[in-house]
Amino acid sequence: MKAEAVAHDNEYHGAMIAVLELVWGAGFMAPGGKGNVDRMVAGLDLEDRRVLDIGSGIGGPAIVLARDHGARVTGTDLEAPLVAKAVAYGEAAGLQDRLDFRVVEAGPMPFADESFDVVFSSGAFTQIDDKEAMFAQCVRVLKPGGWVTVYDWLKAPGDYSADMRRWFELEGLTYAMRTLEAYEAVLKGAGLVEVAIEDASGWYRREVRVEYDKLKGPLYEPMVELIGRAEADHFVENWRAMTVVCERGEMRQGYCRGRKPAVGG
Repeated sequence: MKAEAVAHDNEYHGAMIAVLELVWGAGFMAPGGKGNVDRMVAGLDLEDRRVLDIGSGIGGPAIVLARDHGARVTGTDLEAPLVAKAVAYGEAAGLQDRLDFRVVEAGPMPFADESFDVVFSSGAFTQIDDKEAMFAQCVRVLKPGGWVTVYDWLKAPGDYSADMRRWFELEGLTYAMRTLEAYEAVLKGAGLVEVAIEDASGWYRREVRVEYDKLKGPLYEPMVELIGRAEADHFVENWRAMTVVCERGEMRQGYCRGRKPAVGG
């Protein structure tokens, strides 16, 4: 298991990672933890299959895929500090023979055609503007008959509201959100078949309120100990703003899946 350095302006700083892990669990940068990963690959046989985890972050989903589903996972991310932490988590889990984390540059993926059985991504594509190019790359590296499965953060139809822009400002991250219906069109446009989309907004609309209540309640002092009071107050406000846009239905979540046609049909 290795990490190769590539220059990149990191958006995920230490305080943010500390809070995400406090709320979502060690190794996770998107909600739902192991249960969300299991849901994304339900019905897929991953035993000894090659899985590409795009935007693998600090490694939680890749570890679940390897440990609980028997996959051989290549995880890629743009940010070297995240990959270094993923490598450490993978080694601590004793999964070095099943995990390979790499720092990559934005753009075409450094893998040969038809290299993977499954392409997986949890909460990472929301920051990619050119989703058409990204899914074209997914299809290129996927073996015939293989699957793409994505969980992502989405938007409602129409322009971003002032509340959404406020949340973006607090996040300090790049967002390029699409609607779930737009995702369906992108997957089909990339040549995938058996495309399925599922709106999961109701689940996280309930969950984000629980998270916000915890951050301003029982998790507040542990967060202060981790990152200091000023940063802790920032993230409480961040979660409040996210709760607003989720409960109004402006920020949504969804699952998307599609299969690359097998040779001959």
